Amino acid sequence: MTAASWALQQAVFAALAADENIKDIVDDPPRIYDSVPRGAPFPYIVIGESKESDAGTATDSATAHTITIHVWSRAPGTKESRVATAAVVHSLNGAALTITGHTLVDLRWLDTDIKRDSDGETIHAAIRFRALTEPSE
Repeated sequence: MTAASWALQQAVFAALAADENIKDIVDDPPRIYDSVPRGAPFPYIVIGESKESDAGTATDSATAHTITIHVWSRAPGTKESRVATAAVVHSLNGAALTITGHTLVDLRWLDTDIKRDSDGETIHAAIRFRALTEPSE
């Protein structure tokens, strides 16, 4: 069986990569990474940190996931990062993703932090989602 976290990451990547609004912001094919290649042009999206915890009951197995999607921009101001963030939230919040070996019960946006990086020119948005998965029968 595929790990729920890996299957969820693959489904999130596929959803973002197929979204026309995302492609408008980070090109087509979209710059969406798990590991950013050296010299990658801005803006880009990174599927980042995740956390898993048991959400099962006495009779049913389930996993709660918190997944962070990052948007990195070097455009002047925060407009590009805010537009990209809105596109990511629109693409994933409440999405009915197909997850290999698992069933996605729910996927919800939790919060977003947008801040200027210490270099003074890079804007970093961290967008957190909560997902609940169950093993497929």
